[in-house]
Amino acid sequence: MPEAEPQTNLNETIEGIFRLIKRRRWWIVFPACVVALGTIAVLSGLPNRYNSEATLLVVQQQVPERYVVPTNSSGLAEELQAMTQEVLSRTRLLGIIDEFHLFTKESKRMAPEEVIDLMRKNIDIKPINEVPERKDFNAFKISFTTDSPRLAQAVTSKLTSLFIQENLKTREDQAANTTNFLEAQLETVRTKLNEQEQRLREFKMQHLGELPEQQAGNLAILSGLQTQLQNTMAGLSRAQQQKVYLESLLSGYRGLAARGSALPGVPGAHAATPLDNAQKELDRLESQKDLLLGRYTPEHPDVVEVESEIRKQEATVARLKSSQAAKPESAAESQKGAAPASANSEDDATIAQVKSQLEANRLEMENLASDEKRLKASVSDYQNRLNSTPVREQELAEVNRNYDLLKANYADLLNKEQQSQLATSLEKQQGGQQFRLVDPPSLPTLPSSPKRLKISLGGLGAGLALGLALAFLVDLTDRSFHTEKDLTKSFALPLVLCVPLIRTKREDRRLVVRRTCEWALGCVLAIAVFAAEFYVYRVG
Repeated sequence: MPEAEPQTNLNETIEGIFRLIKRRRWWIVFPACVVALGTIAVLSGLPNRYNSEATLLVVQQQVPERYVVPTNSSGLAEELQAMTQEVLSRTRLLGIIDEFHLFTKESKRMAPEEVIDLMRKNIDIKPINEVPERKDFNAFKISFTTDSPRLAQAVTSKLTSLFIQENLKTREDQAANTTNFLEAQLETVRTKLNEQEQRLREFKMQHLGELPEQQAGNLAILSGLQTQLQNTMAGLSRAQQQKVYLESLLSGYRGLAARGSALPGVPGAHAATPLDNAQKELDRLESQKDLLLGRYTPEHPDVVEVESEIRKQEATVARLKSSQAAKPESAAESQKGAAPASANSEDDATIAQVKSQLEANRLEMENLASDEKRLKASVSDYQNRLNSTPVREQELAEVNRNYDLLKANYADLLNKEQQSQLATSLEKQQGGQQFRLVDPPSLPTLPSSPKRLKISLGGLGAGLALGLALAFLVDLTDRSFHTEKDLTKSFALPLVLCVPLIRTKREDRRLVVRRTCEWALGCVLAIAVFAAEFYVYRVG
């Protein structure tokens, strides 16, 4: 029994609703028909709106990016948003409105800014994303809605051409601006690089001979100079000993000559002469010059210095040769006229020969002293160069580091500038990313708005809802009894008498007429609503 009671209550509720609808049917029918017909009447006064739509495909760069790197690194969504702001700018939209004479009525009662906002509301730009997971897209649609189909098509075509032109112009300008910027930066870095090269060149010329790459050569030359200095100092010591010996010998000869004794032969007649020593020194200088030329150019200061020493030594050798050639001639002349000469003449010749050796010894000592002084100066100079090499190495490292940085920066900018020039040339030839019209602006044949059929059916449904609400409200305010159950709920005592409903013939006739009128009126209203809905369906 507990399960039967809810079912009984549900059946009674449904029956009560049907009885209510039957009793208050005109409260439902009249509002529904009035609202439906009123909605259709309002819709008939609204103008048709036509929407023309075009589809643009985003064509990627035709040349592979490994050959030409594009200068634009922003995504397509950002580019489209920027182009949309440019195309839908105030100036562009005012030009389109004036060109196609749009919103002539609205322009008379609205400000230009309000007309532009109205124009923007009628323009729709919608990306087509084939892969929902990706934020990017490869196509988008442009549509415009207005009162005339051909006008909508014309405006959509204008907007489409503006987007295509703006895309080409934007990419070309961006590539050109990038190239100009890189060229300016490249010129700045080139100037700095030239300045750094000049600084490096001046540094090397200023510290020539002290550079790190010349250290090995300086060490070899210093070793040779030290060896030459030791030999020169040894030769000078021998020459000084020879001078002391010859001076003592000359003093002895002069003593013997004063006493009238015969002088012995000059010792050391076969010893090395100053000419031989001078020639050896000249050969040594020539060897040193050949060694330097193997490392440096003829303009190197060391080579120039050695050449100067060679010229001086050649002059010394020539002077000694002329002095030695004069001695045999004087000896020959003395022999021609000395056949009858006395012993005093022979003594004088011996003393003169010793004096000549002393003179040669003096010249040799002067040359050796000069060489010693020169070699010491050269050794000191090369030692100073070697001592300065670590300092110059640090200074040169700093100069080279700045030079290498500028050189690497210049090479990087040069590569980027060349890539940018290629990208600019590609954009000018319209070989980069561009918009291609794949679906031209359509000529609409049916209005896109208002959706009359849906709105009219919605009006009919709203009328029915309103009628039902009114019917329930009226029934709640009605205090009359319609069933025995209503009486039972209102009175506590049980009913013991029931009077049946008895109608007269006149009442029956009235009831028939009333129901006939109701059916006729209901049919007229239903036909009117159906006809109106059919008209809306046909009109669109």
